[in-house]
Amino acid sequence: MRLSVIIPARNEAANLGGCLTSLVAQQEEIFRLNQDWEIIVVDDGSTDDTRKIAVSFEGVKVLQAPPLPDKWTGKANAIWSAAQQAQGEWLLFTDADTVHEPGNLRRATHEAEHHEVAMLSYSPKQLVSGFWTRAVMPLIFAELAAAYPPEKVSNPNLRLAAANGQFLLAKREPYFAIGGHKAVADRVLEDVELATLFKRRHHPIRFRYAPDAVSARMYRTFPQMIEGWTKNLALLFANPLMLAAWRALDLLLLFGLPLLAWYLPTLLWKGAVLLIWLRSLWRYYRSVQRSNFPVGDCLLSIAGLPIFLWLLWYSWFRRHVVREVNWKGRSYNFRNR
Repeated sequence: MRLSVIIPARNEAANLGGCLTSLVAQQEEIFRLNQDWEIIVVDDGSTDDTRKIAVSFEGVKVLQAPPLPDKWTGKANAIWSAAQQAQGEWLLFTDADTVHEPGNLRRATHEAEHHEVAMLSYSPKQLVSGFWTRAVMPLIFAELAAAYPPEKVSNPNLRLAAANGQFLLAKREPYFAIGGHKAVADRVLEDVELATLFKRRHHPIRFRYAPDAVSARMYRTFPQMIEGWTKNLALLFANPLMLAAWRALDLLLLFGLPLLAWYLPTLLWKGAVLLIWLRSLWRYYRSVQRSNFPVGDCLLSIAGLPIFLWLLWYSWFRRHVVREVNWKGRSYNFRNR
């Protein structure tokens, strides 16, 4: 079998239908159903209509995640249970909140083979709604682009590794050789950890921004965004408190300099301070453009700076002081790690 698509789903009734529609639509164009590919949805203890939606799609295999072992994350448990039953030469792990462009599956497997990599991961186009989500998300993705440049991640001579669990395509043999998701079972940031294992074992990886292939709506509400990034930020960035300090400096310059200019007594000093402010504003927006978000969202991001600072601090606090994070009704602790 050519490809197995594995979708872990926990209370994803709002998203799963769109994801499966985009995948099933490709079956006649790309593969012969039930011969060259398969779609596996793993219901991870959902209490909504996730399972009902999954079984409504003809040809989709629906599994129930096994009981959660001690120290495993729910996502790793769900994926690993499906991976062991999957038949594909390539295994695509994708989230229920993704929507796949026509022909995406065929192009992705060809891209991985063309570049001779064992793992291909896409950073999807992010779909956002709501003022505060639109203001905060570009800031986070700009910093991710700076911390994990795709050209460095894809360079086999560099140790830097990254992947996005929203779209992670792995070749079957090296995936199982390194232990698959069982090897990262206790890791909240399982996608990056898995990419690190691939690279450490000298299996080449490729990572890129791919709006041509897949889009994702990570969070539909502001509280969901807070919970999600609280879980991840302290793990994604080596020093979240230092990053927060730099962004606090941005906040001080962007809002403080105009106030300072207002109170200065002479036009010369006012003009000098405003020139510094314009230079700071230009530098700030140049950095936010790395997020690949629309211009309007980048412009809004200045309002999201205080929330981003708080998220960095709170994620660090939960990781290093409380040593516990919550996600989708489950608690994961770091006390024994």
